[in-house]
Amino acid sequence: MAQHQILTSKLSMDSDIPLYAQLVGIIKHNISSGALATGQLLPSESELCRALDISRNTVRQAIGELEAEGLVVRKRGKGTFVSDPNTTRRGVQYSFTTEVSSMGKTPSSTLVDFAVVTADAAICRKMELTEGTSVYCFTRVRNVDGQPLILETSYYPQYIYPNLTRDMVQTHSFYSLLYHVGITPAAAEETYEAVTVDGRRARLLGVADGSCAFYHRRRTRTDDGRIYEYTCSYLRADRVKLDVHMQKSGVSFARSID
Repeated sequence: MAQHQILTSKLSMDSDIPLYAQLVGIIKHNISSGALATGQLLPSESELCRALDISRNTVRQAIGELEAEGLVVRKRGKGTFVSDPNTTRRGVQYSFTTEVSSMGKTPSSTLVDFAVVTADAAICRKMELTEGTSVYCFTRVRNVDGQPLILETSYYPQYIYPNLTRDMVQTHSFYSLLYHVGITPAAAEETYEAVTVDGRRARLLGVADGSCAFYHRRRTRTDDGRIYEYTCSYLRADRVKLDVHMQKSGVSFARSID
């Protein structure tokens, strides 16, 4: 029997792209190209670990992200299968790493701040939290091809993942970590505004004071309606374009990066 195509793939240990994200990209490419058909069984965790020389945790991160996007489905005792796109409800999973990697560019992140804080009144109101709730607050600079693109500050209630550390944020996809404790995105609300940046924000983005930017806010909810994420971001307007496509079937929205 011929060896599965995925098992002959190569991951780059020297790349800035995390290993789990490289594996996500390989499997996505195999699905989109038709090399992996709907209903086809993926290699097992142990086979992927052995063939690609990666840890089981790396494989689980990748499969978790693919399942959250509706591309694969896990069946207990049987394995992981390619989903039928006509019957699987896709979530609102967002991954900066996979978005940028799909454009053929190299993503990376720089963690600027990480803290556990008591949410102030404004954050409690936006996240529908009770007063005094502890939240994780971390700020990252999202880079593309080594250049800063997005300055992002995110808030998450501490109770959804009590043992999160600074090191985990630096080395893992937080969405993948949440997936393994049953937190998955079901709906999101986003807004964009045209603003200017200066001071510390301009310095972190590598632009001059007064430069134009998009101010982006997102609130993400679980299936039961709880808000578990509130993110505020500044996107460099000299490198990001917002594209809207209108068709009879509806409206789609996408970002492109120069």
